[in-house]
Amino acid sequence: MSTMNGSKQEWDESHIRKYFFPTEQIPRLSCNDSQAVELISQEKPVVLTDTRLCDTALKWDLDYLEENMGSDRYMVFVSKNHKFKYYDEAKIKQYKTNFVPPTRRVDMTFSEFVKKLEEWKPGDERAYLQQGLNNTVGQGIVMDFLKFNWQWLNVQQKRNNWGPLTSNLLLVGMEGNVTPVHYDEQQNFFCQLIGYKRCILFAPEHYSHLYPYPVYHPHDRQSQVDFDEPDAEKFPGLEHLQGVEAVVGPGDVLYIPMYWWHHIESLPNLSHTVSVNFWYKGGPTEKIEYPLKPRQKLAVMRNVEKMLLEALKDPAEVGPLLRSLVIGRYTGEEAEQQEAKL
Repeated sequence: MSTMNGSKQEWDESHIRKYFFPTEQIPRLSCNDSQAVELISQEKPVVLTDTRLCDTALKWDLDYLEENMGSDRYMVFVSKNHKFKYYDEAKIKQYKTNFVPPTRRVDMTFSEFVKKLEEWKPGDERAYLQQGLNNTVGQGIVMDFLKFNWQWLNVQQKRNNWGPLTSNLLLVGMEGNVTPVHYDEQQNFFCQLIGYKRCILFAPEHYSHLYPYPVYHPHDRQSQVDFDEPDAEKFPGLEHLQGVEAVVGPGDVLYIPMYWWHHIESLPNLSHTVSVNFWYKGGPTEKIEYPLKPRQKLAVMRNVEKMLLEALKDPAEVGPLLRSLVIGRYTGEEAEQQEAKL
């Protein structure tokens, strides 16, 4: 059995899924450590062990939440398996694709959600509550929320020249739930409250190794790669994939930089996990210096796709146009040598 922060953990190595790519450990540091400050400024992940960011929420187990969330209905996603892959409903309607959502949304009271978790048995649908923390939640939760360590957060925001806080998301999931690999366009402090989560991150430069869906697809910003059943023939770049990872427990805060890919899984043993996200807009566009940083390249690629989609008005035309631009002009021997270096 492993230990963390000097106490016995409620998970062991047998709970860790084995994947096809190597990983290194994300640094675990005090929030006052100069190295931690530097990593955040460089937009590199770090686990912060003593922010006291959400101390008033460390009691947010199912009993406490059920007692304090009130009788409103909250957003719950239901899946036939352990994967909860995000999709954009607006893009389903806009582009009229034959896309079949991998999960379905069900609004229910917190008591109904708890009952679903308590009655769950292997083979049943899994559930994952994902609710914004706003004035619709119970008064007790609001009071705990107001007592978060906002002073520390404000210092991070100012020091790193980030934009405003956009949202806080309460995540309550069953053990074994997985959020497949994707990236966000915001800075994220991920605070773990109850249970343990394994977080695997990949730097923005692994964009070409993770094969994201096109920007018009409902799975935009998600990888097409299934970590449980990787297809090396279809996705040959997987052999170059390398990640970093950490297991976060109660009180830990993981900094997930914008444009960093991340795969999150709730470790077994406890019946549920509880987490809270703090999402911030990135700061104003910094002075462009060449060569571009990996995340700047990713942003350029997204913008090129969006521009073509807007100009052509037909998603089916974007791919052929890009291929016409590249094939025979940027796919010669020299290009292959450059790709081999990546």
